[in-house]
Amino acid sequence: MTRFIFDLDGTVTKVKILPLLADHFPIRKEIQELLQETSEGNTPFVESFIKRVYMLAKLPIDEVRNCISKIDLCDRVVAFMRSHQQNCVTATTNLRCWVVDIEERTGCPLFCSSASEFDNHILKLTSILKKENVVQRYKSEGEKVVYIGNGNNDVEAMRTADVSIASGLVSPPVSSVLSIADYVVYNEEALCRLLNQLIEC
Repeated sequence: MTRFIFDLDGTVTKVKILPLLADHFPIRKEIQELLQETSEGNTPFVESFIKRVYMLAKLPIDEVRNCISKIDLCDRVVAFMRSHQQNCVTATTNLRCWVVDIEERTGCPLFCSSASEFDNHILKLTSILKKENVVQRYKSEGEKVVYIGNGNNDVEAMRTADVSIASGLVSPPVSSVLSIADYVVYNEEALCRLLNQLIEC
């Protein structure tokens, strides 16, 4: 069986989640500074993610969830996922309490990070998803794994997968992803055509 693991941000979604939240809530300056530090390589991804969580922890969980629940998804990608629900999952380091509605919209399981909650706010992180662990889980069950992603935090998952696809649907894949990807796609039509070819192999 072929297992497709999709990165969420910019692969399933039509826009990046963090800039969307920065525009929606009064945290634009802090988020922009964090994004710049991370993109320039001054802040490792895990450290950046922890900082991001505690910035957003000031906000009510239901407001963040509601904002993300309305985000536009890549129609053709989601159509493929819904047509092959037994083959597809999504993996994201975002917290489940924020992105859980995506699971219903795609019809596929969603692997996430998690946090403890109190009074509609985040108390503390309890786990940070390592996407490569999701890949290993399905490979250990004898499945062929295809990973689709675009960012630095996708690199180890792509390196571990049997087939890796760099997705440039929303923004160009980072150089570390391009250096290891088996395929590179820049639109939904090309991605779904490739996915259909791989599922038949």
